[in-house]
Amino acid sequence: MTLGVLAPSPVFAADGRGGTDTVQQGLNALVRADGLPAALAGVTDRAGRTRTYTAGVGDLATGSPVPRDGQVRIGSNTKPFTAVVVLQLVGEGRIDLEADVDTYLPGLVRGEGIDGRRITVRQLLQHTSGLPDYEDLVTEDMVQRRYFEPRELLDAAFRRKALFEPGKKWAYSNTNFVVAGLIVQKITGRPLGEEIDRRVVQRIGLRHTYFPAAGDMTIREAHPRGYDRQAPGGPLRDVTGLDPSAGWAAGQMISTNSDLNRFFTALLDGRLLPAAQLAQMRTTVPIGDTGAGYGLGLMSRPLSCGGVYWGHGGDIPGYETRGGVTEDGRAVNVAVTSIPADGAGTRHLDGVVDAALCR
Repeated sequence: MTLGVLAPSPVFAADGRGGTDTVQQGLNALVRADGLPAALAGVTDRAGRTRTYTAGVGDLATGSPVPRDGQVRIGSNTKPFTAVVVLQLVGEGRIDLEADVDTYLPGLVRGEGIDGRRITVRQLLQHTSGLPDYEDLVTEDMVQRRYFEPRELLDAAFRRKALFEPGKKWAYSNTNFVVAGLIVQKITGRPLGEEIDRRVVQRIGLRHTYFPAAGDMTIREAHPRGYDRQAPGGPLRDVTGLDPSAGWAAGQMISTNSDLNRFFTALLDGRLLPAAQLAQMRTTVPIGDTGAGYGLGLMSRPLSCGGVYWGHGGDIPGYETRGGVTEDGRAVNVAVTSIPADGAGTRHLDGVVDAALCR
C-alpha cells in the first residue's frame, strides 16, 4: 500500500494575556480552578496551521515556563498507534480480525473464565473481550520506576476472573492492547516500538513522537514536569522520570499536542490505513449512555455544536491528554501535567477540547 507523508505544519504561539480566546481561558481554568500545575494545547485548523497555548508553570520547583508544544507522556493515546499497526497487518493479510487469539499466541491467554480460543483480535481492539485490567495492580510500582515485561502484565491481569463472556459487553482494559502488541511482535518478528516507528511515526513525519526503549525513564525533548497526587488535597510529587513499561502497547509513548493532531488527521484522511481497515476502525460500539463510541482503538465523542470528533485520550502518572479531529479537518489536543484527582477535572479537560473544536 502507498502512504503519504505529511509536510510539517506551521506553528504559531499564543500567550493569551488579556485576550478572550476560549482555549486560553480553558487552560487558565484548569490551572486555577482544578489545581493542575500546567496545561498545554495545540489547535490545528483546516489549512494545517497549528496554534499553541500554555498555562501554569513547567516546573513547580523552579517556576520555569511551560515549553510550547512540549513533549508529554501520552498514556492510552498509544492505543490508536498499536491499533493502526494491527490493522495494517490485517490489510496485508497477515492478521485476521475474526481469528481467535490462540491462532497467534497459543495457550497464553488463560485464567478463570478466560480462554484465548474464544476471544478474537477484533474484540481485543474493541474492548469487548472481557479480559480484566491489570492497571491498578502495577501503577504504584510504575511510579517507583519498576520495569515490567509484557507477560508480567498479563500474569497480573489473569489472576483476576473474566469480566464477562467475549463479545457480550464493553469494558475498557489495558490488557487487551498488551495482547494485541504481543500479536504484532509474533507476526512481524520485530519489537512493537520498532514497528510503530517504522509504520506510523516515520511514514507521516512525526518529529517529536517515540516509543521509549526498555529502561528509558526520561523524556528526550523540552517538556513540562509531570506530577502525581496520591489523594485529593495531598502534596504533588514529581514523577516525570518513571518507567512507562507498565503501559507498553497500551500506554508507553511520548509525543506532543501538535504531533497528535497530525497523527489523528493523517489517520482520518486515510494516509495510514486502506479504506476497508479504516472503516473497521471507525465502526463503534456504545460506551454506556455517554453518546461516545469505541471502535478499534479509536473513539468518537459527540460535540456540543453537533457532530463528533475522533481520537482517544490517555493518562499515565504525571500527565493526561485529550483531543481528536473532526470530519472537516479541525484538530485539537490538550495535555495537563497531573491527572485530576476527581472526575470533574477530566470533564473540564474534555470541555476545553469541545470549546476549541466548536468555536
